[in-house]
Amino acid sequence: MPHSPRFLALVDAARAEITETDAATVRRRLDDDDAMVLVDVREPDEWDRGHLPGAVAMPRGVLERDVEAAFPDLDAPLVLYCGGGYRSALAAQSLGRMGYTNVRSMDGGWRAWTDAGYPTETD
Repeated sequence: MPHSPRFLALVDAARAEITETDAATVRRRLDDDDAMVLVDVREPDEWDRGHLPGAVAMPRGVLERDVEAAFPDLDAPLVLYCGGGYRSALAAQSLGRMGYTNVRSMDGGWRAWTDAGYPTETD
């Protein structure tokens, strides 16, 4: 389903305020045991079909409500991802506005990760 122009404009505005990373960089960081928390902001049914190894599920709909309890350290290294990088960009913007200082959105999201053939897991 194509995204609406207003939604894409909203995502573009968010991207101007956040830091993005890509699947290859996240994979390297995982391989190097770099300290970070992978946060999957997709819907529960998307999570159930598969997710990045070691990721934490925190859907976009509850992220702002639940993030402080899960990650009280505002400097925690969080890498957010969704299906394609749009929802995670919006989520990263929101967390930045909440005071989180070390948040990245994975551009391309789950699609980029799986297209690269990187490992996934299911519960």
